[in-house]
Amino acid sequence: MSFRKVVRQSKFRHVFGQPVKNDQCYEDIRVSRVTWDSTFCAVNPKFLAVIVEASGGGAFLVLPLNKTGRIDKAYPTVCGHTGPVLDIDWCPHNDEVIASGSEDCTVMVWQIPENGLVSPLTEPVVVLEGHTKRVGIITWHPTARNVLLSAGCDNVVLIWNVGTAEELYRLDTQHPDLIYNVSWNRNGSLFCTACKDKRVRIIDPRRGTLVAEREKAHEGARPMRAIFLADGKVFTTGFSRMSERQLALWDPENLEEPMALQELDSSNGALLPFYDPDTSVVYVCGKGDSSIRYFEITDEPPYIHFLNTFTSKEPQRGMGSMPKRGLEVSKCEIARFYKLHERKCEPIVMTVPRKSDLFQDDLYPDTAGPEAALEAEEWVSGQDADPILISLREAYVPSKQRDLKVSRRNVLSDSRLASSSRPGASTSAATTADATPSGSLTGAEEAGKLEEILQKLRALQALIKEQGDRISRLEEQLGRMENGDA
Repeated sequence: MSFRKVVRQSKFRHVFGQPVKNDQCYEDIRVSRVTWDSTFCAVNPKFLAVIVEASGGGAFLVLPLNKTGRIDKAYPTVCGHTGPVLDIDWCPHNDEVIASGSEDCTVMVWQIPENGLVSPLTEPVVVLEGHTKRVGIITWHPTARNVLLSAGCDNVVLIWNVGTAEELYRLDTQHPDLIYNVSWNRNGSLFCTACKDKRVRIIDPRRGTLVAEREKAHEGARPMRAIFLADGKVFTTGFSRMSERQLALWDPENLEEPMALQELDSSNGALLPFYDPDTSVVYVCGKGDSSIRYFEITDEPPYIHFLNTFTSKEPQRGMGSMPKRGLEVSKCEIARFYKLHERKCEPIVMTVPRKSDLFQDDLYPDTAGPEAALEAEEWVSGQDADPILISLREAYVPSKQRDLKVSRRNVLSDSRLASSSRPGASTSAATTADATPSGSLTGAEEAGKLEEILQKLRALQALIKEQGDRISRLEEQLGRMENGDA
């Protein structure tokens, strides 16, 4: 009986990690030397983005995934920031949209051309200004379109609607010290943070309330991380008082004691956890380590089960993780990491060895797809929704159609629509959808359609005028109040 307990059955026991061949690496990349504990790398099924050294500003490379080999020094970068870039994150609902946070205190959102950059990109779709110190954390909402969270060294968390460039929520009283990381829960109703004051907090952003917190989640002074798991539990990494690196699992309903606590070793690099909700496996990568350890999280004690360690020679400067829909299911690939060296990026493939060529249902349950479950406005109004799941069975034949569907729903068109409803803005974008006839129309139908569009246009113009008058009245009122007349 005791023997069976030691050798726990798991299909992930034999996960096999392997670096790709040299010609499939990205060579000659000058990875950023900024001392900041972000991953420095973000990847999706289309592009790899890496924060790089840049003279006189901040830049990151965006490479189509197939652009492997030596990267020319003159390869164009995304370079609109005036200070070093500290964090980047791809939009989960559009593979051509990426957000960046920088030492210049701004957040920028970029639209990457479908086939990658052919010239330097200096103009973001939108610049979000609200932080007073450098912005080190950027993370998109998992299910609501255009909702982006940023956290800065001003200890403030801001939540934005990227489509309208407005600040939705400002959380500036919860954290008395530097925020190490922020992680949304599965439906984006809450997020958790790890802070320099050694507390892990669970926060409801729309109410601005603290749902739960734990003091001294890890007693050591070095940086911690906290991430939400799919079932609502919180997984943390940190250091003990004796500087041993630790992992812990917490139940938000009772943060008095961890459900599980494991000590790893006494290295000093911060541990970056990557979580796969489909397999309940957490991969832990230490900055400056040359290994990736992985653990399965289960419902029965001891809850955190060590699976294996992938080890290589070179230490990692940063790490990116491919979303599930970007993996090769035909090769039983369950994770792919992009490991940053000093001058290159090396993909590491994690596979479960299987003899069969058939689709492995047990390895690939339906996973989060690229479609947003909610619009930003719906989320703000209090709605929540889990990710919209897709089957990876048809990943054998990546359909072009799905790609088009994703890229049409982009921040650019959303922000144009948003701007078209602002006073004085052009109304053409708002009527484009109606102006496209479906199939051939007769002359009378065409005239009717035209009249309908003109009516809508007039209604929009009237609405804009009305809103403009209202804004003028409010500004007048505000002016009177400021002058003490009201």
